[in-house]
Amino acid sequence: LMQKEKSAASSDSKKSVSQEQSIVDQYSDDLITIKHDVLSDKNTPKTISNPPSHEYPEGNIPLKVDPDNLHKFWHSQPIILSTNFEQSTLNSSITQDTPNIRLEPLTLSPSFEWSDVDLTSVANLKELYHLLSENYVEDDDHMFRFAYSPEFLIWALQPPGWSSLYHCGVRVKSSSKLVAFISAVPALISIKGIEMRMVEINFLCVHEKLRNKRVAPVLIREITRRVNLSGIFQAVFTSGAKLPNRPVACCRYWHRSLNPKKLIEVEFSYLTRNMTLQRALKLYKLPENPITPGLRKFKISDSKQVCDGLNLYLSKFEIHPRFNERDITHWFTPQDRIIYSYVIQPMPSGPITDMISFYSIPSSVIRHPKHKELHTAYLFYYFNTKTSFSNLLYDALILANSNKFDVFNALDIMDNKSALENLKFGMG
Repeated sequence: LMQKEKSAASSDSKKSVSQEQSIVDQYSDDLITIKHDVLSDKNTPKTISNPPSHEYPEGNIPLKVDPDNLHKFWHSQPIILSTNFEQSTLNSSITQDTPNIRLEPLTLSPSFEWSDVDLTSVANLKELYHLLSENYVEDDDHMFRFAYSPEFLIWALQPPGWSSLYHCGVRVKSSSKLVAFISAVPALISIKGIEMRMVEINFLCVHEKLRNKRVAPVLIREITRRVNLSGIFQAVFTSGAKLPNRPVACCRYWHRSLNPKKLIEVEFSYLTRNMTLQRALKLYKLPENPITPGLRKFKISDSKQVCDGLNLYLSKFEIHPRFNERDITHWFTPQDRIIYSYVIQPMPSGPITDMISFYSIPSSVIRHPKHKELHTAYLFYYFNTKTSFSNLLYDALILANSNKFDVFNALDIMDNKSALENLKFGMG
């Protein structure tokens, strides 16, 4: 399930694939368009940012912008523009929430249609899996591509409060082929002490034959409309590319080798001068067992303690999510090759003092004669009251290694950076 099936196909199945591909080719120049009369700010989820230059709702502060230096789409959005940031002590929406929301979906070209991607349907889930595995995030050298499993997609896209309306797809009318997708999941976010219902935007994916056809802006505006209809007017998102807006935070990936030999073979990493493979294997070698007494897997019965401990830890950051017990149970109940969560309970009947978790996203290794997949662990949420973060993360590395991961990734956010270099992470 984690990689594209490569079994031999019959001549009929090859013909079917060829026909579907030709349909996408045929309509790749048939631009997905929208009517300009619906491109107003009232239909766009707001981030902590500035209003667009053409109108300023009462109570908002206009900022000067230079239209010649801005991306046309992002210039129409209520965001802080990187070319014109002014420090402000305000902590409120950029534009006011409005009940005047378009009820009908945005207009597509006649060749395409909107589709709610029902992830409870095995067929729909398989379609989304194939769209992402063949067209989603890829490195600049076209060597690695994210390969989300169907099970991972269920975990990521169906947390408490999920809605099929938030799983927004575009299909070719004549074949029903899924060629684009964007999603949102609900979240409660605290911003400088103010809690707001938001959505987190993810999995924006457009078929490679439709790139540079203005599909992504249409997807963003349509998911905005759907979210607005449910009474939510703020959203958060991340991007690996530099956008015209000023982000509320920037971070960098750091990588810790677990399987140096494989990483070198697939050219994920390389040997530096005066470094040999044997020295690298010795340098990154880890113990077989965790070092912290009382460490065990998370259980559903731990949800309340973990909820309290995690919310308390996260409260020291200006922007952070707020979890309830249902959220904790969903996000941290262990599932092999999806989510790994551990708690530290020094005494069998005593309180939980610490927690750490990481999730799994494999990557397809493109056109490699030996290796087809890279198993990558990503640091998720944690809190610590008795164990140092360095020791907690070291245990996570040991556990990831024992579960046959090849590399462990972490962002330099929260308290992460304090331990990364000492634990032999390298900057990405």
